[in-house]
Amino acid sequence: MNPTTPVRRASAAPPDAAAQSWLGFRLDGQLYAAPLASVSEVIRPGELTPVPGAAPDLLGIRHLRGRIVPVMDGRLRLGLPARTHGDDAEARIVMLVHGSHQVGLYVDAIGELLAPAVAEVAPPPPGRARRDDDPVHGVLAWRGGFVALLDVRRLCRLPADDGA
Repeated sequence: MNPTTPVRRASAAPPDAAAQSWLGFRLDGQLYAAPLASVSEVIRPGELTPVPGAAPDLLGIRHLRGRIVPVMDGRLRLGLPARTHGDDAEARIVMLVHGSHQVGLYVDAIGELLAPAVAEVAPPPPGRARRDDDPVHGVLAWRGGFVALLDVRRLCRLPADDGA
């Protein structure tokens, strides 16, 4: 973290946001992170089976060790421009788990492991936390920019009473 970055009070941090490690990844040049405890593995993209009539951000389903797992396009799910077909050498699928649910998230590239201190995590921008479908849980200042910390339940559109 940059030593000139202002320190935020611990009371401003979302609950448990800094009490864990996070896996960083890139989408359209922006940094995001998911709780490491919710990441089961990171895999290379493979063949996906399209699902007719599915949400626009669902790329398809794939078999993973005997399970059928939906794979979401991280860019579209977070309201970013669709990726252009080109060099996808760094693209990966982050396998996320929440309770009994497993969902893949297609990302442009994997980043670093982050372990923020409580004082470094800020709440999401005003208005975002009130939206039930917004997966941004908090924000972390990082290397002259920021990392959006994601809530896996909201990201995967799972009901509030289901899961961990």
